[in-house]
Amino acid sequence: MAVNPDPKPGRWILPLVILGMIAFTYFFVRELPEASTETTLVSGSETTTTVGDETTSTTSGGSDLDPETQAYLDEIDDINTQLQVQRTELVTVNTAFNQDPREVEYSEAVDRFGVVVTQTQELADRLRAVTVPATLESNHTTLQGFLDAAATSASEALDGLQSTDTGERRNAAVNAFAQSASDYDTEVTNTHNAANG
Repeated sequence: MAVNPDPKPGRWILPLVILGMIAFTYFFVRELPEASTETTLVSGSETTTTVGDETTSTTSGGSDLDPETQAYLDEIDDINTQLQVQRTELVTVNTAFNQDPREVEYSEAVDRFGVVVTQTQELADRLRAVTVPATLESNHTTLQGFLDAAATSASEALDGLQSTDTGERRNAAVNAFAQSASDYDTEVTNTHNAANG
């Protein structure tokens, strides 16, 4: 009886099938048209604001918005960025002034508080002067209210610093400023949503 030299003659079939699949794939892929290297992405612009541990991102709409509305949104975004800078400054100086021993002396604190007062009032006046799209008048009124409240709180914080108060008045005003700035930031997002809705 003859002995089969290869007891499993079918074991070469699978490697041949795999080799055939690889060859087919290679030749098939070579025949495909080349992919285009030009890709167009349409998206809005994003403004990111970082204050302490908080990061706020505002995405403005794309080209669907009319120029007047887009200009308005860009303006309130820029005001927001600068307002958050003032919030950081006021809170930082106030915290340093409260340290024992103080990390910021009285005269420096007065000067830096004064800058925040001036800058915040300028932002409030700037917001008041912008052209408001008719569909966003309600949002604008809310934004203006928060920014005016921040300006008032900044002045109150400076007055408290310069008074004989033991710090409660100043600290309360700084906290009120921070809250108003946070509320303004939230309303900016609401305004973007209203504009894009």
